Amino acid sequence: MKTFRTIVSTPASKWQFGLKNPVFTAGSCFADAIGSRLYSNKFEAMVNPFGIIYNPLSIHRAILYGLSNTLPGEDTFLENDGIHLSYDFHSEVAAYDKKELMSTITSMVSSAHGFLKNTSRLLITYGTAWVYERTDTHEIVANCHKVPAAFFKKRLLSEQEIVASFKMLFDTLKAVIPDAKLIITVSPVRHVKDTLPLNSVSKAVLRTACYAITTQFTDVEYFPAFEIMMDDLRDYRFYKSDMLHPTQEAEDYIWDQFIESYIDEDTRKFIKEWKSISAAMSHRPFHPTSASHQKFLNDTLKRLELLKDKADVSEEIRIIKEQITTP
Repeated sequence: MKTFRTIVSTPASKWQFGLKNPVFTAGSCFADAIGSRLYSNKFEAMVNPFGIIYNPLSIHRAILYGLSNTLPGEDTFLENDGIHLSYDFHSEVAAYDKKELMSTITSMVSSAHGFLKNTSRLLITYGTAWVYERTDTHEIVANCHKVPAAFFKKRLLSEQEIVASFKMLFDTLKAVIPDAKLIITVSPVRHVKDTLPLNSVSKAVLRTACYAITTQFTDVEYFPAFEIMMDDLRDYRFYKSDMLHPTQEAEDYIWDQFIESYIDEDTRKFIKEWKSISAAMSHRPFHPTSASHQKFLNDTLKRLELLKDKADVSEEIRIIKEQITTP
């Protein structure tokens, strides 16, 4: 029988990992999507701690802050409409005075540093190769924070710039964590504010840069999230109403491809069991004290007890025990 679609191949990684491997994600909103799923499936995950960042150079810079436990320079800070911000981070990293902002960033960087020292897997997702360069310092910003366009020059990163920036990150990372493994992706979300033709240019630069990175550096693999969305799920039923972001169904499909490639077999079994238990725990009974529901709670508790050695399910066990009324 003919297959009326193109299926993107996602072979098993050379270095699959499991629940005992901490995972750090950074970059575009796709890093949020995968990171959040890892976290909800009981992985020790730090998900986009610097907020959403789209361009590779700013993503690398933010991770370097975490690796070296250093803060942004004084010239990266600004005040706009009474809000204090940093050009190196997302606009959610903000405060009403500079001292408070510095405290927030110090805590954020310190937490990332503590996590990164003990991590073994990093997932980096690039969103766009279009960047905004400050006209005063010529530094590329992670976010313009609604500062007038006259203060910036918009330009396209080159493949060489991205690879050179990645090398700085990679060398520092390997000095801190010699056995670190990196997964890089290109976000499947299109940036239409650049126009669709220029979005295509941007994604092409990102994709060739990822290819160069995976051929020049060891312990780096590319996960084809972009290709899965564009070539396998190329139908608007897989897009939300904005016609740009993947639907829940599309995210589920990409997630399934990701775990098949990168998650070891034992952990995949856990994820399957955990999905079933999570669905059971979300059930809201009409009669909580009925014999049938109490049996259901006791059965669920037994299932959770069997997972204690694999993941921290103490909170879930507590919740179930509080609902059990029969001996």
